[in-house]
Amino acid sequence: MNYFPIFIDITQKSCLVVGGGDIAYRKINLLLKANAQITCVSPACCDGVIQLAKDNKINLLTKAFEASDVTTQMLIVSATDDAALNTQVSELAKTANIPVNVVDSPDLCSFVMPSIVDRSPIVIAISSAGKAPVLARLIRAKLESSIPNAYGKLATLAGNFRGQVKAKFSHIEDRRYFWEKAFSGVVAEKVFAGKVEEAQADLQAQLDGSTDSDIGEVYLVGGGPGDPDLLTFKALRLMQQADVILYDRLVSDEVMELVRRDAELIYVGKERDNHSVPQDGINQLLVDLARQGRRVCRLKGGDPFIFGRGGEEIETLAENNIPFQVVPGITAASGCSTYSGIPLTHRDYSQSCRFVTGHLKDGSMNLPWSELAVEQQTIVFYMALKGAQHLSEQLQAHGMRGDMPVALVEKGTTPEHKVHTTSLAQLPDLVANETIHAPTLIIVGEVVKLREKLNWFDAKKPS
Repeated sequence: MNYFPIFIDITQKSCLVVGGGDIAYRKINLLLKANAQITCVSPACCDGVIQLAKDNKINLLTKAFEASDVTTQMLIVSATDDAALNTQVSELAKTANIPVNVVDSPDLCSFVMPSIVDRSPIVIAISSAGKAPVLARLIRAKLESSIPNAYGKLATLAGNFRGQVKAKFSHIEDRRYFWEKAFSGVVAEKVFAGKVEEAQADLQAQLDGSTDSDIGEVYLVGGGPGDPDLLTFKALRLMQQADVILYDRLVSDEVMELVRRDAELIYVGKERDNHSVPQDGINQLLVDLARQGRRVCRLKGGDPFIFGRGGEEIETLAENNIPFQVVPGITAASGCSTYSGIPLTHRDYSQSCRFVTGHLKDGSMNLPWSELAVEQQTIVFYMALKGAQHLSEQLQAHGMRGDMPVALVEKGTTPEHKVHTTSLAQLPDLVANETIHAPTLIIVGEVVKLREKLNWFDAKKPS
């Protein structure tokens, strides 16, 4: 190691910053996060430093640096563009045995400022020993995206119970098992969901032995329309910690590549008139797996609450007192239309948008056609490929123009993304004469005209 990693307590400790520009301002703000008492010395300062002084957050000395400014500080930072001054500050600090950091001059530093992931009291510092600070920041960005902000609250909660856990479990292995279970189970998930008081009660109940701590949890996760980059951070985290994944046919292969490697995979895909597992069976399976103490991810294409039967599944979970949480996903209408260059609303073409399922629970397509067949509205039909002729006939029969633009988006947002455009009257012929694969979304409305101008995703594909 070029530098020994160490965390220093500078709470209410005197720290000196030499320089008053934008870089110095950033360093000052970093030190303020650690509650340092800061004196800044500089003959000229940026607006940010001046405002901090006006707010009494720092002591500002508007003058040139002098050797006497180095006294008994806990640490010193020099952030000027004067090489001679930076060298002087470094030498004075080292002579006084005070840790010193000179910005962008590793050879003058006795310590370096790392890139920081702050989840206080959890703090992660990343350093390249001054060799590649941009790379360190990129690594920090990756960690920021995978570590929930609530980890700090979880650490604080654990600290409040540390004494009780130590008193209950005399062996360190027992304590470690208890905390590992807490940090990867319902208690942690409640903290992440903002239910800190509930998490505290659950943790206390587990210590008191007054709860069934062996019960698992179900995560109802929206996997989005196909592109794995559209997953939320929370969806990805739960997918990677679940013991069991129940997934359907609308979840793309690319999204499935991101689930936990050793998780048990159970396919429960449903097609029209061909359900590999009936819905009631899926509902009961979620309950049974959770009662075995498993962490179960019910992974759905799109969003669980938009034609995803998520409501039916969590009704069963609630009736059986199974802990669950729901993670929304980007629904197919939004993802497919965006990747096709078709805005669902536009001031010149559409002031409203309706999402409609292509077939009801009884298999029919009995819809309020007169409400749908109006101008200045976009209609998005889910699961309607087989009913394309019927919807074309019914919309026209209820007054919609036959030349109304229509788009069929096939396997939207995935590498196989394909868009077919036609008119409402010609829609049945298109479906009959072209080989179009599910999942396919049908968009009806004047906004489809904008695809020619706004299409961006297909334009980026290699020819």
